Amino acid sequence: MSPTVLRLGAYRFFFYSREESKPHVHVEEGNNTAKFWIEPVELAESHGFTTRKLHKIEQLVEDNVDLILKEWRGFHA
Repeated sequence: MSPTVLRLGAYRFFFYSREESKPHVHVEEGNNTAKFWIEPVELAESHGFTTRKLHKIEQLVEDNVDLILKEWRGFHA
């Protein structure tokens, strides 16, 4: 199961149900994927995104970190 937390433009922000306990969020756009740690916001891994898009996505995560963290805690409670 991978619930969508947020959609911004072409980006989908989501979690997987059976993963490590350190808060993070996955982001996809088409076949491109990335994973960001939430506390602090930091890129964990990326496949297919350009550096420019990764900077944009990181800013989107920063801008929505409270919502993402709230959803993370609710989903993994």
